[in-house]
Amino acid sequence: MIQMVGPNDNDYIYINFKDFNYDKKWEFPRENLELGKELGSGAFGMVVQATAYGINKPGVSQQVAVKMLKALMSELKMLTHIGQHANIVNLLGACTETGPVYLIFQYCCYGDLLNYLKKSGDRYHKSVTDMEQQALTFDDLLSFAFQVAKGMEFLSAKNCIHRDLAARNVLVTKGRLVKIGDFGLARDIDNDSNYVVRGNVRLPVKWMAPESMFQGMYTMKSDVWAYGILLWEIFSLGVTPYPGVKVDHKFYSMIERGFKMECPYYANDSVYGIMCKCWALDPNNRPSFSKLVDFMSGQLMDMEEKIYFLLTPSFAGAVRRPRHPVFLVGLY
Repeated sequence: MIQMVGPNDNDYIYINFKDFNYDKKWEFPRENLELGKELGSGAFGMVVQATAYGINKPGVSQQVAVKMLKALMSELKMLTHIGQHANIVNLLGACTETGPVYLIFQYCCYGDLLNYLKKSGDRYHKSVTDMEQQALTFDDLLSFAFQVAKGMEFLSAKNCIHRDLAARNVLVTKGRLVKIGDFGLARDIDNDSNYVVRGNVRLPVKWMAPESMFQGMYTMKSDVWAYGILLWEIFSLGVTPYPGVKVDHKFYSMIERGFKMECPYYANDSVYGIMCKCWALDPNNRPSFSKLVDFMSGQLMDMEEKIYFLLTPSFAGAVRRPRHPVFLVGLY
């Protein structure tokens, strides 16, 4: 489902990618793929780690993730239509001939962001001036938030609505680079408590905007609501949203009345303020992903300035440079 920008901002079209042609440039020799351990599975199929020989350069192997589902050609055509970005899990190739269809994706060695945050809780340091080499800091959290906003800005520019944006669907790889993924069809949502039964489907209710929850309407602005929930996950280091609150009629009533979660423990007032803007009941009052990118880049630059201000000759040698210059290129 994509949203077409029309005069009333409410024009939608469903694209059936079955009708699209498959570009053979994505075809990868099946014999050059060595399948490894399972990374995830569900009712629709599974994802496995694999080694792809020569997928980028002849003679060079690369770790990848291979998606095996029952109905993949439409998804394959959709992924080639969207294109590539540093902050989404990119398609590298596909095997469609003489056997089951495999989709080959970038492999993200640190797994999903939710578990990465949970594991990092005991080594969080607020300041880079008081930390060990592998600790997680406030500027790391800002960097995660900025990168996800960049990925979502790219998807929204392609008129693509995600519909399940959450820390569990963002992956982490080397250099603390994060990438938006959506392995929804391959996830075992039957055994995931984040997905609540509504009718004959399971929905991630705590991440859903009111218009999605009550009217079944998904737009880029409902993705912005979910981004606000994801921010709360990031700045709480992986706590489940609305902690201690059951999803029942009281929960739905709270959301309808405009209830907002309190500021998570590791956020500052500015970051909490932008979360609350993402949770505006009127979708038109929520910021765009471009605005969110601008906000997060500003927060990162503020942090950089504070860090450099602290670098005096007395301890400059003990503090290394901020670790995210790659994400700030082009922001100044």
